Amino acid sequence: MDEKPATIDAYLARVPQGQRQALQHLREVIRSAAPQAQELISYQIPTFKQDGMLVAFAAAKNHCALYALHPALLEAHAEALKNFSTSTGTIRFTPDKPIPDELVRRLVTERLAENAATVAARKARKAKA
Repeated sequence: MDEKPATIDAYLARVPQGQRQALQHLREVIRSAAPQAQELISYQIPTFKQDGMLVAFAAAKNHCALYALHPALLEAHAEALKNFSTSTGTIRFTPDKPIPDELVRRLVTERLAENAATVAARKARKAKA
């Protein structure tokens, strides 16, 4: 039985070359937008966490995916994502047609803001209690 990957590097080592390069680039773009985010494996896929889950990515048989983890975020960027297959919180892409770097940065930045707002609201509720 294959051992489950414990790190993003271990996950990427198992992915076919084309997808590995695309996902490594995506990882670098995410890191540029969220340099303080923690990298981890969650639900057996590479995930970034800062003030809660931020984004995740994975390789599938015929595509790669970025999990923005928030459907409203994808709805807000529907026009920019019109050439990609999407579903609830997921953007599917292929190595030869990646998600534009600037769009990834925007999505990650907005997720950072959402997470920070959630943490601030939680602290405010606790302060009132």
